[in-house]
Amino acid sequence: MSIKENIAAVRARLRPGVKLVAVIKNVPLDDIYRALDAGLTDVAENRVQEAAERAGLIRAKFPGTTIHFIGHLQTNKVGQAVNLFDIIQSLDSERLARELDKKAGAAEKIMPVLIEVNVSGEASKQGVPVSAAAGLIRSVAALKNLKIGGLMTMAEVGNAEPSFKGLRTFRDSLNMPGVDLSCLSMGMSDDFEAAVAAGSTLVRIGRAIFSGG
Repeated sequence: MSIKENIAAVRARLRPGVKLVAVIKNVPLDDIYRALDAGLTDVAENRVQEAAERAGLIRAKFPGTTIHFIGHLQTNKVGQAVNLFDIIQSLDSERLARELDKKAGAAEKIMPVLIEVNVSGEASKQGVPVSAAAGLIRSVAALKNLKIGGLMTMAEVGNAEPSFKGLRTFRDSLNMPGVDLSCLSMGMSDDFEAAVAAGSTLVRIGRAIFSGG
């Protein structure tokens, strides 16, 4: 199947209103262009350096593209990230939040962010623990150059459903007037249908778009 056909097949398995974001880690530029030419508007990078090499090329050819960052963001790469990305999905600490706020302010930019929550509790996963997530959200909400849009999680491989339901339950338990937590970014190629069933509003899909399956 072509990339265009793969995108159509993924969309057919989403409910209306779920945003499809193409994960472009290690994907050739020509294939990224094919995906954008097929109607996708959002792509996601895992590495700042890879984005630095091609974000400008992507935007020059497809000016309306939104570029997300979904990898682990080191504080020494924050200045680059603020200039390269339209949204940071992986904010997981107060230290990173303060640095993002500082660099966004210097760039005279309001930086949209999602709070990454480690729902599964796996040591190998990035993200703020559920027990500390509400405190982090309150701290970020107080920063003037960051704008929270919701939450993100990486599910446990082979046992994704508890992570997805856990993030939805956690979000629904919060009482934070004035803080936008409407976006739930969860679900990848192997598990996005379970994520959508649990309430995901944004899925991050790489292999199912660019390799099929």
